[in-house]
Amino acid sequence: MINTLVKNIKEKNAPIVVGLDPMMSYIPKQITDKAFAEFGETLEGASNAIWEYNKKIIDATYDLIPAVKPQIAMYEQFGIEGLIAYKKTCDYAKSKGLVVIGDIKRGDIGSTSAAYAVAHLGKVAVGSNKIAAFNEDFVTVNPYLGSDGVNPFVDVCKEENKGIFVLVKTSNPSSGEFQDQLVNGRPLYELVAEKVVEWGNQCMGDTYSNVGCVVGATYPEMGKVLRKLMPNTYILVPGYGAQGGKGADLVHYFNEDGLGAIVNSSRGIIAAYKQEKYAKYGEACFEEASRQAVVDMLEDINQAIGRA
Repeated sequence: MINTLVKNIKEKNAPIVVGLDPMMSYIPKQITDKAFAEFGETLEGASNAIWEYNKKIIDATYDLIPAVKPQIAMYEQFGIEGLIAYKKTCDYAKSKGLVVIGDIKRGDIGSTSAAYAVAHLGKVAVGSNKIAAFNEDFVTVNPYLGSDGVNPFVDVCKEENKGIFVLVKTSNPSSGEFQDQLVNGRPLYELVAEKVVEWGNQCMGDTYSNVGCVVGATYPEMGKVLRKLMPNTYILVPGYGAQGGKGADLVHYFNEDGLGAIVNSSRGIIAAYKQEKYAKYGEACFEEASRQAVVDMLEDINQAIGRA
């Protein structure tokens, strides 16, 4: 699957991913009014509003981007109806040729970890059938429980030609409470990075591994070190835009081939119309604001890494 992601990035000259992390406060009134008129102010109404919102953003941006990253928590808060919107979003994005990175951050052990891997990347046995449930292309994985938690995902990746992004150094301010702690004189995130390489060697693509990692844009110096530790690992980079990361911060996340990293922006794109910069589009044309935000992000990042 990493080969497909790299191919999409090359074809569109777009090392970015749009985070589909919808909040009801982001969704324009014309969409919520329509959904609530049909389904009421219910979980089903919220789910349908989210689905229509996502669909319009995908329609406005799919020709510019290689991938989307829906954050499952934003859907789970609406229960089963929210998960239906999540599944519809994943399927629709794939129908548009986009790679889907399910931001699920699962981490457990044994049969529980295997069940998560099957649910999101594999096929579950139902009688004599094997059926894909959520069927994302990649998912994010929390490595805190060690190899017992990650190996079941690696096994399914090998079976299904899918991929994972393992959390190594996250973009949130308190990440250092654990991730930066020294173990035998080295920060924990470096030791996790070395395990990512070990796991990744088990399921390589042509140049990069199907086991990628997550390194936040808010820690560029750490990103520079981690890039050297993981030369064949694709880095998913959150923290661009709304969390403070800029294109200039990301140069060292990329390899000399101009590849090796994919940068995420979520509310900076999907709620772009709420920013002063894009206010001229208004709620009525929110998807056009999202498209322009993608164009601006691409220009910023490609100029920074010398691909413009």
